[in-house]
Amino acid sequence: MKTNRKGRMIIKSAMLIIAALIAAACGKDSPLPDAGKKGAFSIEFDNIVGEETLSFHPREYANAKGEKFSIKLLQYFVSNIKLYKADGSEYAVPQEDSYFLVNGGDRATRFTQVEAPEGDYTKVSFILGVDAERSKMPVEARKGVLSFNPDQGHEGGGMYWGWNSGYIFFKFEGHCNLVSDDQQGDPTGNKQFKYHIGGFGGYSAPTINNIKVITVDLAPGGMAKVRAGLRSNVHLLVDVMQVFNGPHTFSIPEHPNVMFSEYSVHIANNFPSMFSHDHTENFVRSEDEL
Repeated sequence: MKTNRKGRMIIKSAMLIIAALIAAACGKDSPLPDAGKKGAFSIEFDNIVGEETLSFHPREYANAKGEKFSIKLLQYFVSNIKLYKADGSEYAVPQEDSYFLVNGGDRATRFTQVEAPEGDYTKVSFILGVDAERSKMPVEARKGVLSFNPDQGHEGGGMYWGWNSGYIFFKFEGHCNLVSDDQQGDPTGNKQFKYHIGGFGGYSAPTINNIKVITVDLAPGGMAKVRAGLRSNVHLLVDVMQVFNGPHTFSIPEHPNVMFSEYSVHIANNFPSMFSHDHTENFVRSEDEL
């Protein structure tokens, strides 16, 4: 079923404008920041395809080349979150608290919630993937979503290759009837495409480096106002159609399987174009409001 995303977002935007007017009229809802205090801050990764909410197989989409495809799996790491003020000062979230695995099939994973000093932030940045420093650390130093413990880590999604290759930053799989049944396509006959993109530069020998720092200007859609006892949520749209339609447009049947190869660099270069700031929700008291 096709989701009327545009109508839903118009209604939500109207609600945000009303909420902003109420907050402006009521000073107690918009306290001045105290840098000695911390508040909750989150980035919401709202996965879409073009102008529609992400849906999985059998829902079909068409890329810029007119190739129809459906999506089976979407997962990606987000790490090293930083917040910036208008004066250029920045706050880097402690690394131990700054690794997340977004699973397109589990909406509960769409929030990367951290703490930050009170302040008005006009820009955020994060790494799509896992930084080289953490990728080189001993196994015991890789906790949470980076852990090799199947009960809490990434293993259930198979987001790791090996010591020199590191983590799979972005895993995107689906079906396209144009994929051939030979070794260049999908020999199983299931018409699958698989894009497993990673590479941190190598542990013991130089390799591909597909680490991408994504920077988002919040000013047009609303700065993040972090306050103690409340939550600020930056709502990003993540358009996975840009995997195909980004600056390096490519054909699915011509490149149905891209993993640890030189061509992965072209796909990784499309990643920044996936992210756009939709709006910011400030002074949130409960996740039910998001």
